[in-house]
Amino acid sequence: MSKLHYPAGELSDGDDPILLSPEVAGWSYAGLRVLRLSAGRARSVHTGDYEAFVLPLSGGCTVRVDGEVFELSGRDSVFTRVTDFAYVPRDAEVELSADRDAEIALPMARCERRLEPKYGAAEDVPVEVRGAGQATRQVANFGTPGAWEHADKLNACELITPDGNWSSYPPHKHDEASECEVVNEEIYYFRIAGRDGITPSREGFGMHRTYTADRALDENVAVRDGDVFLIPRGYHGPCAAAPGYPMYYLNVLAGPAAERSMAFCDDPSHGWVRAEWDATPVDTRCPVTDHTGRVRR
Repeated sequence: MSKLHYPAGELSDGDDPILLSPEVAGWSYAGLRVLRLSAGRARSVHTGDYEAFVLPLSGGCTVRVDGEVFELSGRDSVFTRVTDFAYVPRDAEVELSADRDAEIALPMARCERRLEPKYGAAEDVPVEVRGAGQATRQVANFGTPGAWEHADKLNACELITPDGNWSSYPPHKHDEASECEVVNEEIYYFRIAGRDGITPSREGFGMHRTYTADRALDENVAVRDGDVFLIPRGYHGPCAAAPGYPMYYLNVLAGPAAERSMAFCDDPSHGWVRAEWDATPVDTRCPVTDHTGRVRR
């Protein structure tokens, strides 16, 4: 079995926090880079056979690609705002620059079609409150089918789970082609807020579970800020945010299906929980953010 859990630092590339290729993951499609941009110093990224989103995690940046220029205003932290972003195609030279230090995620997928670059406005990102009770969480569907159709293989979304809540629940999987699911490789990239609920910190932690029905795969790990977990197969969930420490994660999914899809099957032992949500109030801490910033109550 390939390694699944990468604590912060184990996928670093020089000053960059993450360089995760499909070859490192042991699969074929999904990848992730997280870059640090220094103020006033441009960087070039060649996409090769990958399409990607340019997603600010902190700070903003200017994206130059194929003669287009996109100004991404970004955000102070993944816990402060839903951000704008850009789509960049395969076989492209992408220049990134910033007026102040920034951290930029590049969720990516190996693909066949070369599409045009495109800007995604923060105000157009659907923010969904999913679940109920202690399973309430926020999903920013910036790069999912139905919300963003301009991609060949790449799917991505952001989740914020208030401290003490569970997300990615009920446990579900997408590792075979069936009536309810499609095959996808999936990456979880975690950020954990510290005591202020906004600033990422290694002080806090959360929990993540991945398993198969026969328990040949059965992983239960503590995750901290900057960790990566890979889902090659099996049911995954819950992701539980420890009391005091809100949890963010970036989901990156890609697979061989002809049409982009994030379809999944629940673990039949736990799928019944969804029916209980109709009669359970949602946690009023969600949504946490929107395109204007933190949601005030």
